[in-house]
Amino acid sequence: MSMPAIPATASGPWPAPAKLNLFLHITGRRADGYHELQTLFQFLTRCDWLYFDLSRDDVLRRVGGPPGVAEADDLCVRAARLLREVTGSQAGVTIYNDKQLPLGGGLGGGSSNAATTLLVLNRLWGLNIKINELEGIALQLGADVPVFVRGQAAFAEGVGEILTPAEPQERWYLVLNPAVSVSTATVFSAAELTRDTPRKTIPDLLSGSNRNDCEAVVRHVYPEVAAALDWLNSFSSARMTGTGGCVFAAFDTQADAEAVAARIPGSWTGFVARGVNRSPLLSAME
Repeated sequence: MSMPAIPATASGPWPAPAKLNLFLHITGRRADGYHELQTLFQFLTRCDWLYFDLSRDDVLRRVGGPPGVAEADDLCVRAARLLREVTGSQAGVTIYNDKQLPLGGGLGGGSSNAATTLLVLNRLWGLNIKINELEGIALQLGADVPVFVRGQAAFAEGVGEILTPAEPQERWYLVLNPAVSVSTATVFSAAELTRDTPRKTIPDLLSGSNRNDCEAVVRHVYPEVAAALDWLNSFSSARMTGTGGCVFAAFDTQADAEAVAARIPGSWTGFVARGVNRSPLLSAME
């Protein structure tokens, strides 16, 4: 589905970058049902693109965005609504979302959309909320949203909200999409999910051998993801991002990644992007 024309009055395009979980360890489960984890977030140069057209009324509207997600449930709209609740603002906006990232792919598209909405509307509405407060607002929308607000690659603990800046190697990645939308709730509720991976120090995690603890469950429930992992593993060490279903492998050069991308089987899609430790959104906002 093509995007409607963007009004000339709209601000944008603003990037909402994808992320990778370079590893994901689940170290425990809290009494409230949420899982404790250790993971490493890095951004990609692949993005959704958002535009914001301020309106004279107080209505929050969305055009485009993830298919099958109702406007009221869209994370962009929820972020704008929460921003107004916190500040008492009555400003309105139409948000245009040129969606490039797959839904349910583990690339953090919805969380990134929410973070871009918070940061850009904070500026356009003249709210002047400090970044630390914005991170607190972001956490109400999802555990992955604060890292997109901060915009720095980070080692994450807790439910993903305790962030320590990190500088992993900025490599080229081939991201393979087997066109499967994985249910995060299904993965985290699975009885066989590993929930007792020993906690490690940050230096040990950054230098040692790590994995994605969700992979075994996803392989079992979603055989298409297992097939994608097996195919990509024949070229470079492959891993799921988040709970999937996208999988990725690192390459030393763009040409190396593009060469494998040219061989992707016809039933799948994929893209090549650079891993970056500073969010493209921060550069766009300077």
